[in-house]
Amino acid sequence: MTGIPAQEALRIVVADDDPVVRAGLTDLLSGHADLRIVAEAADGHEAQQAARRHRPDVILLDVRTPGMDGLTALPQLARVAPVLMLTYSQEPEAVREPLRRGACGYLVHGEFTADELVAAVREVKRGRTPLTPSVATLLAQANAERAARAGTLPEPLSQVQPSVAQSSYRSRFRLSRREAEIMDLIASGLSNQQIAATCFITEKTVKNHINRIFAKLHSTSRAEAAAKWRGTAPGSPSGRS
Repeated sequence: MTGIPAQEALRIVVADDDPVVRAGLTDLLSGHADLRIVAEAADGHEAQQAARRHRPDVILLDVRTPGMDGLTALPQLARVAPVLMLTYSQEPEAVREPLRRGACGYLVHGEFTADELVAAVREVKRGRTPLTPSVATLLAQANAERAARAGTLPEPLSQVQPSVAQSSYRSRFRLSRREAEIMDLIASGLSNQQIAATCFITEKTVKNHINRIFAKLHSTSRAEAAAKWRGTAPGSPSGRS
C-alpha cells in the first residue's frame, strides 16, 4: 500500500450489472494506495446489502440494473455514503433524477479518463460534485432556461454560441484555451464548485483563472463578463466569426 495504512484508504462499493465493468473498475481503483474496493454488487439490492455490511466511504452506482435498479436503491445508499453515478445513461431525466434523489456526482462512460475517475472518487468524498462535460452542460442549460423563464437571465444557454464559435473572441480578449473553457462555463451559469468538478481542478485554481479572465475582459462581475463573452454587452460586436 506504499505506506498508506489500509484503514485510511477510501473504502468503495462498486455496483454495476456488467461483470466486465465491475472487474475493470475494481482493477483500476485498486491500483491506487488510497482506494480500496470492499465489495461489488450486481444490482441495487446487493448494493444496499454491501453498504450496510461494509459502511463504505464512496459508492459507485449504475442507473439501470436488473432487479432493484440504481434509482430505487439510491435514497437508502445516499444515507450511508456519498454516491457517484457511473453509467452510460445521459438522457436528461436519467441525469436529473439521481441528483434529486441524493447522488453526489454523475459520470458518463466514455467521457472521462482513468485518472479523472480516480480524481472524481476522491472529490466526491470531499463533498464536491463531479460531473462529466455533457452532464454539466445539460444541467447548466436546464438551470439557465428556468432562470430565463423567470426573467433572471437575458437568454437561455441554448442561445449562447458554443466555444468553437468564440475563437475570435478568445483571440480578441487574449484568453488562453483553459480560460476560454472556464469562461464558457461561467456564461452557462455554473458555480465555481461545478466548474472545478467539470474541469477536474481545484476551486482555488478556478478563482485564479477567473481573476485573470475578469482582468482581460475588463469586468468586475460574472454577469458583466458573460455579457461581453456572449456579445450582448452594450458596444459588443453583433456577430462572431
